Amino acid sequence: MKSIYLTIALAPLIGAIVAGLFGKKIGRVGAHTVTTLGVAISFLLSLVVYKHIVIDGGAAFNGAVYTWLISDGIRFEIGFLIDKLTTLMIMVVTFVSLMVHIYTIGYMKDDPGYQRFFSYIALFTFSMLMLVMSNNFLQLFFGWEAVGLVSYLLIGFWYQKESAIYANLKAFLVNRVGDFGFLLGIAAILMYFNSLDYVEVFAAAQSMSAVNIQIFPGVEWSLMTVIGILLFIGAMGKSAQVPLHVWLPDSMEGPTPISALIHAATMVTAGIFMVARMSPLYELSETALSFILVIGAITALFMGLLGLVQNDIKRVIAYSTLSQLGYMTVALGASAYAGAIFHLTTHAFYKALLFLAAGSVILAMHHKQDIREMGGLKKYMPITYWTSMIGTLALIGFPGFSGFFSKDAIIEAVKLSQLPGSGFAYIAVLLGVFVTALYSFRLLFMVFHGKERMDEHTRAHLKEPSAVVTWPLILLAAPALVIGAMTVGPMLFEGYFGSAIVVDPGHDTLARLGETYTGVMGFMLHGLLSAPFWLAIAGILTAWYAYIVRPDLPGKAKDRFQTIFTILDRKYGFDNFYDFFFAGGSRKIGRLFWKAGDESTIDGFMVDGTAKGIAWISAKVRHMQTGFLYHYAFAMIIGLLVLITVFVIF
Repeated sequence: MKSIYLTIALAPLIGAIVAGLFGKKIGRVGAHTVTTLGVAISFLLSLVVYKHIVIDGGAAFNGAVYTWLISDGIRFEIGFLIDKLTTLMIMVVTFVSLMVHIYTIGYMKDDPGYQRFFSYIALFTFSMLMLVMSNNFLQLFFGWEAVGLVSYLLIGFWYQKESAIYANLKAFLVNRVGDFGFLLGIAAILMYFNSLDYVEVFAAAQSMSAVNIQIFPGVEWSLMTVIGILLFIGAMGKSAQVPLHVWLPDSMEGPTPISALIHAATMVTAGIFMVARMSPLYELSETALSFILVIGAITALFMGLLGLVQNDIKRVIAYSTLSQLGYMTVALGASAYAGAIFHLTTHAFYKALLFLAAGSVILAMHHKQDIREMGGLKKYMPITYWTSMIGTLALIGFPGFSGFFSKDAIIEAVKLSQLPGSGFAYIAVLLGVFVTALYSFRLLFMVFHGKERMDEHTRAHLKEPSAVVTWPLILLAAPALVIGAMTVGPMLFEGYFGSAIVVDPGHDTLARLGETYTGVMGFMLHGLLSAPFWLAIAGILTAWYAYIVRPDLPGKAKDRFQTIFTILDRKYGFDNFYDFFFAGGSRKIGRLFWKAGDESTIDGFMVDGTAKGIAWISAKVRHMQTGFLYHYAFAMIIGLLVLITVFVIF
């Protein structure tokens, strides 16, 4: 099986190298063939691994494939840990990536950077696979940084656009903030555990739980709390949690396929996966868990509210991603790690579907993205409409659709949590259901229903895109519809993850929830009678009334609640503050060093000052050369007197 694991990771890399280095020689067809084939091989082999590990009950694999360095007994290795958690992740990543590759053939067909784009997305898939398959912190960090690097390249793919360059630089810098904390967490693990291997660190974690350290003199912190929070700061960057969320909406500047790839199943879920993988560490610190719980709750509610005022079709879905990542993070904080991974899985399918459907609309609208210029597209684009409807119903957690099972499980788990902050988190995720339904159906109604608001030229050319675009929508709609009902029992209540996820019995909210689980139909019946369902219905009806029955109401509400709208439109001021304080402050500090250091000290004093000093001295000294003999004789006499005086005295 070791060769299969290597092939899963390396097949996309080989495709990326071939398309990247030889793209001009093999042409567009060659580029998309070799990269798509590489990802397809990885996906098919992931099914083989799933059968071996999950269906046949095969033993998990944990071993090194390459030893890079051994120093003071510490091994720096490339290795794989293939258990049920990894198996699920590689299936999700490779399937969504494969759909994106196929979709890209149609979406990017006229782009001059066609081969380069395919090379990038295949490289992105390789990076994510290395991250989720790692068995040590060194390889985890490699995959972590690699997905960050390739996301920088993808977000700024259209590098001629100033907005795209700003967006990829923003993503890169914000993630560096999170990654600094992540690196400090890994350094702390190396310092105190003397190992980077997951198994060794997890085995020693319990014995280290009583260790306290001093970050500041006189103030003691639990070692596990410090490690947990530092690692989670990395997750806050990758998974776009408040306040390190600002890069994700701007990343919509990249082509739509990468929105589906980065924001559905890959980069933004890396932080969720990492915390779930580190559950043996997090279960030893309630402080770290409470911190995660509150951050996730803030993100889930307040980022969802921003989706209500967005008019760019992709940005609405982007803020939806932020909110759903908040739900996953809340689940992690409530020790419902299985619930977080379950929601990650269902979200990957329906969110990739929604992004690709948005891309289909953008193609039909000749790359217009303002939903205020759309409307009535249902009759022109039936496949896109019905697949979007499936994705939207899954997103809002409508009973029977995949998102219903995972979202309801998270809400109930938070309700059962006893951690500090769980009360606030429960209210936040509950209100988030209404907000999610409102902005989701606002988008659906404004794009596909109501009055047609596009110009005549656009209307005349409206049609469904080619099959290479619509088939991925159909293939993603199927799991978005049924995957939740098919897997809710095993993943949440029947111990699917086994030893891959560790939960302290006192924190096990899913076990308490499972005591009342009677099957899929019972879960759905409970959902029909619970508050989240009726909040979702209220959100749908509000959107229908405001955007179909009374389309004048949103404008009136905006005028009446101008202050609230302004706060939301400015995204709570995060972007303005960061731009003024961090970016502006850095520029001012740089300007100070330039003026005071470079111009005044180095150029003014050292370089120009030396030259001016020599010139001044030379100007004075040259007056001593008069050409008169008696001046020279006088100077000799004075010099002789000075020498005699020195000799007499000393």
